[in-house]
Amino acid sequence: MTPPPALFAAPLPSRLFRGERRFRIALLGLPGAGTTTLFNAVASGQHAPGECDLDIGLDQARVVEVPSLSADLGAFDAIIQVVDATALASHLELTRRLLELDRPVILALNKMDAARNAGLHIGTKVLAGLVGAAVIPTIATMGYGLRELFAAAAHEMRAAMQSGRSYRAPIHESNEALARIATRPGGVHRTQDWRYWLDELFLSRRFGLIGSAAVFAAVLFVVFDLSVSIDALTTAPLAAWLATWTPQTTTEVVLRAVADGLVGLLGIVVPYMIPLVLLLVTLEQVGIMARIAFAVDRVFHRFGLHGNVALPLLLGLGCNVPAISAIGASSRGNERLIACLLVTFVPCSARSAIILALAGKYLGAWGVLAVFLVAAIVIGVLGRLLQKRLPEGMAGHIQEIPPYAAPRWLPLLRETWLRTKDILTIVTPLLVGGSVVLALLSHIGAASLINTALSPITSLWLGLPAALGVPLLFGVLRKELSLVMVYQALGGPDVGAYMNDIQIFTFLIFLTLYVPCLSTFAVLLKTIGMRRALVSVSLSVGVALAVSGVTRFALLLA
Repeated sequence: MTPPPALFAAPLPSRLFRGERRFRIALLGLPGAGTTTLFNAVASGQHAPGECDLDIGLDQARVVEVPSLSADLGAFDAIIQVVDATALASHLELTRRLLELDRPVILALNKMDAARNAGLHIGTKVLAGLVGAAVIPTIATMGYGLRELFAAAAHEMRAAMQSGRSYRAPIHESNEALARIATRPGGVHRTQDWRYWLDELFLSRRFGLIGSAAVFAAVLFVVFDLSVSIDALTTAPLAAWLATWTPQTTTEVVLRAVADGLVGLLGIVVPYMIPLVLLLVTLEQVGIMARIAFAVDRVFHRFGLHGNVALPLLLGLGCNVPAISAIGASSRGNERLIACLLVTFVPCSARSAIILALAGKYLGAWGVLAVFLVAAIVIGVLGRLLQKRLPEGMAGHIQEIPPYAAPRWLPLLRETWLRTKDILTIVTPLLVGGSVVLALLSHIGAASLINTALSPITSLWLGLPAALGVPLLFGVLRKELSLVMVYQALGGPDVGAYMNDIQIFTFLIFLTLYVPCLSTFAVLLKTIGMRRALVSVSLSVGVALAVSGVTRFALLLA
């Protein structure tokens, strides 16, 4: 019988260099070459000055930024020299001296964008042949070439350990001659098309965060305008028709509750959730999300995180569950803990749908942005506090920048379905079941007892109608359930008839920061353990109560 084919044909290396056996790489260059910029692009926010651990595939390396030749370079397994591509000749003298040290030398030919804009085309293979060292083109400010650079360093170190070869290479030509042979003036210029300008926007230090914020705002405004139109055509007529039904018997109460749950589900998923997830997946496929992750990487460093958790946190805008799973797969130690604690405050598509449905309808576009802004501020403040409480260092990360690509419809629809299919399998039973439970509680008078018990929180602290106690309590199941129950508790979908603007805003702040859902708690248990998952829940409840209450009193005073 023929054995089944192997799933993976790539052999594992016979020896891994991790932990105490990790590689040691010296990173240096002349002033102005971009050495510090390149180091900061791969280092995490928590590292000794000029040092960080870096994952290179299955291997690890300690990368140390050293001041040119003043350090003991013999203690390193390899040397990466950062070279300014616009001033190649003046940097090659340092290259000559490094090649005399009998260590693998890899040239990071940096500022390639500036060289091309100046009309210089440098043949990296030609230069590598002339100096006898690997040459990798990079643009450190934009993250280009960094993965290839450190992969080349790992390859050269492995080759040196296996062969024991010397890296002394006699170079007879002058530096100017070497630069002239490798450089062709008037060569290939970078086409300044839309890709060029998008990279200038997202990957530059000056405009990266502005571009990222603009994309996020544009997504919200597009979804806001589109969702309002879809809602008016789908849910609004059904809700108006359903409002004319006044159940009398227990059976009619249950049937009305089922209808309320299904209409509420339709009103959240179709107008708000699907367009939002569809846009986020499109941005991922185009390559915009990876560039946003690179742009926010420098900010994440201040919170003890780096860019490899930027995408999972952005994924949390769709759903916190896959975001936490992705964090568990891409991080470890305190970084994993901090990221998991923070991602629970990222407004998922369910919470975003409620924000769009309520704030968009009653508070306008600026109200929507204000809720998301409060959430962003809370994440930032908590990140700084957690980073100080958990100062453990972590490995750096090379943020990969994929090429731009047009979205493909089948993968786009498939990924959107994967991120929303739980609505049918998990959320629908919870929504309908929760709606029935709430209706029955109200029918037998038990809901008033629960609301009375929770009134010190809902009425006194948050200033909300006491009838919202049960919906907030059941919101732990699924956030979509909260809005359906709010409609039932208040007697209809016209929330503005029962709550003023301050109450709506306070309610949305609490719901946004409050425990996401049971499924999120379940994946937290798996990723960070019971004790830390309970800490996350306690933190979520405490922060939601504190921020929403303070916000309410601040608005009243204003």
